[in-house]
Amino acid sequence: MKKTLKIILIIPLALLLLVLIVLSAKYSPVYIYRLLTMNVADVYDYQNFENRKIKGSGNTFEFEKNLDESYVESLFSDRVLQSKFNSIDEWAKKSKTTALIFIRKDTILYEKYFNGFARESYFHSQSMAKSFISFLIGAAINDGLISGLDDSMTKYIPELKDRDPRFEKISIRNLLEMRSGLKYYEGYFPGTHIHLPWHDEAVGYYHPKVRKLLLEKIDIAKEPGKTFQYCNYNTSYLGLIIERATGKTVSEYLQEKLWTKMMKYSALFSIDSKESGFEYMPSRLIARAIDYARFGRLYLKGGNWNGEQIISQNWVNKSTKENASIPRNIYPVWLGGENCNHTYYSYQWWGHTECDSTFQFFANGNLGQAIYVIPDKEIIIVHCGNSNELFSAYDLWHVADCIKFNDFHKKVNQKGVTEAISEYYEVRNDSIHPFSERFLMDKGYAYLNGGKIDDAKKLFELNLKTHPGSWNAYNNLAEAFSLADEVDSAIVYYKKSLQLKPQNNWATEKLKVLD
Repeated sequence: MKKTLKIILIIPLALLLLVLIVLSAKYSPVYIYRLLTMNVADVYDYQNFENRKIKGSGNTFEFEKNLDESYVESLFSDRVLQSKFNSIDEWAKKSKTTALIFIRKDTILYEKYFNGFARESYFHSQSMAKSFISFLIGAAINDGLISGLDDSMTKYIPELKDRDPRFEKISIRNLLEMRSGLKYYEGYFPGTHIHLPWHDEAVGYYHPKVRKLLLEKIDIAKEPGKTFQYCNYNTSYLGLIIERATGKTVSEYLQEKLWTKMMKYSALFSIDSKESGFEYMPSRLIARAIDYARFGRLYLKGGNWNGEQIISQNWVNKSTKENASIPRNIYPVWLGGENCNHTYYSYQWWGHTECDSTFQFFANGNLGQAIYVIPDKEIIIVHCGNSNELFSAYDLWHVADCIKFNDFHKKVNQKGVTEAISEYYEVRNDSIHPFSERFLMDKGYAYLNGGKIDDAKKLFELNLKTHPGSWNAYNNLAEAFSLADEVDSAIVYYKKSLQLKPQNNWATEKLKVLD
């Protein structure tokens, strides 16, 4: 019995040891050490790597300050309600928010730091770094060091063509748009969000010789331009192209073209190792939150910084606006399909479209990092954090809606849902629909998840009256009735949703349970 027990204990340990040996041989012992000791990424990771320092100007444009904290906090009231907290401070603490800055027309209305952070603290960019790498590609084109986006990546990294001729078909544009077709494995331990040791995000993040990895190991899975896959290797290859085209490190070029021109504080860029000396392009730029706001301002102003054209306006437009010629069906369903409200991806920037032809664009990073720009309102919002719980850039899309429909949002906050809707019906013009479907849906779910089911039903009913042809609006209302244990009404609305969209899997599954 004891012998059997020993065998049972030894076998898993032996298998684990074997896996570690194989992974160590494949990726290096340093990779395994980092994986085991650091595991899931957080905003303090830069402290575990060698960092290159990027010098700031020290003397640059300063935003005016005219605080209106109650107004800004009111814009986040639905997020706070949905999180079941009583104040934005409580939400910030529990969501591990570290910075929240709100700027309108070059004036700071809100700037607060939480959880031990301050204006002078370093804030890990995570994948917001991708937008800075995109900036450098544009700068290198402006400098004549890269001739154009349709250049093959092998023009700058010719040894890739020798390894696999298919690399020649991948353009710089393909890399920028995440449409390169590079092989990128994504796998997690069952039932968790923890990467498997051979998940390519982990491999790229912890590998001590990323340049060597790019040159010798990364393969091609699909024809370039035909599909979209968010892949960190795209950004790493862009960084390598910048190195080759400029003859400088990415940190040196970033300091020259951006930081010393307009950033107040110094920054850091983590490298893979001292020996390799290659910045981890996709996510390990470390800067101050207020300087992230300055970067947002540069793009809001079309690349012009107080009279100096830091980057061309054409590059800013191409980077941040949607390329409508790209078929929507290449993107994941969660990006919004063919609806006029959807998410898009341009040159390492994300964007949100509106049915009135306005749009927002944003740099987005893991663990709650965002530089969110609302061009038509001249608004920049910076959020930094250390958790994916209780915040995402989608919340800022809802904030943009709350700004657009501020009168109604304000009345809801001040007078309650019932009174706000009653006043809306008194003054509305039947010839127009002032509310977007998404705004009322998101507000309704904030109340639903916040435990205010009756208010949620009223908001969903208003949405249905405003958008009577929406199958999704029927789904939302059915969900509210279901949570209120009003099963018969829920069934009625789910069935109406199915009449409008027979391939509505959500309603189909719900009806199976309710019937």
